[in-house]
Amino acid sequence: MVFADTDHCFGKHTHDQFGIGLIVRGAQKSSSQNGLVEAMAGDIITVNPEEVHDGSPLGEGGRAWRMVYLNAEVMQGRVSQLNEAGIQARMEFLHPQVRDPALAQCFERHVKAAMDSSPGWTLPFDESLLLLLKDLLRPAVCPPLRLHQTGIARVKSWVDGQPANPWSLAELARQADLSQFQFIRHFSRATGLTPHAYILQRRIQMARRMIRQGERLGDVAAASGFADQSHMTRHFVRSFGLSPGAYLRAVSSTTRSRNFVQDPER
Repeated sequence: MVFADTDHCFGKHTHDQFGIGLIVRGAQKSSSQNGLVEAMAGDIITVNPEEVHDGSPLGEGGRAWRMVYLNAEVMQGRVSQLNEAGIQARMEFLHPQVRDPALAQCFERHVKAAMDSSPGWTLPFDESLLLLLKDLLRPAVCPPLRLHQTGIARVKSWVDGQPANPWSLAELARQADLSQFQFIRHFSRATGLTPHAYILQRRIQMARRMIRQGERLGDVAAASGFADQSHMTRHFVRSFGLSPGAYLRAVSSTTRSRNFVQDPER
């Protein structure tokens, strides 16, 4: 979980998790797979894995929100229990913003269940999560298959496996069986990011995972493909609104008993 209160303008970025949140104060505007979205206090907000989005406050005073992040594997395990027959199709959030007081109350109950949970007693948490997901998830809409998609998927898999590698545009285009210009155009259409921006996002996500594991920031920057720690910090702040050092302090002080992050500098 993340609790945030900030006037930071987030640049375009992605997460490798599903995100469900609630705006608790103020308002924000953000890009999404459905276009520009405005969310006010009391609105549910969602984001799918790899969905390109940003976020800026609407009005003075910033905004505050609570966000729950779920790994894709965990999410698929949960949704398979939403009906007796099970759900085999890939699921996703179709609406990046939902105004529903009952759903907002359901989210608050889930947050309370998560915060009050004790080791070995997960029933309230599991129950509230399933009740929350059932009104938000729908089968994913698959785009029509195009000839270039196999090559783009191959490149994505290649980069995902080695994000720190010093990729060249020529070798990525060659792997996709496209010219360099065609590769940039088709990759951007498929992912919402240029190849360079996509690689940076993968490096930032790798760095965040390493920081959570307690690695030294200088070692994290080198291992995740950044030129130096300041280079990593610049991109980390742009995507997440806080420095790697602040993120490390927040994680270290709050994960001793819970998987919960509250940024003290927001």
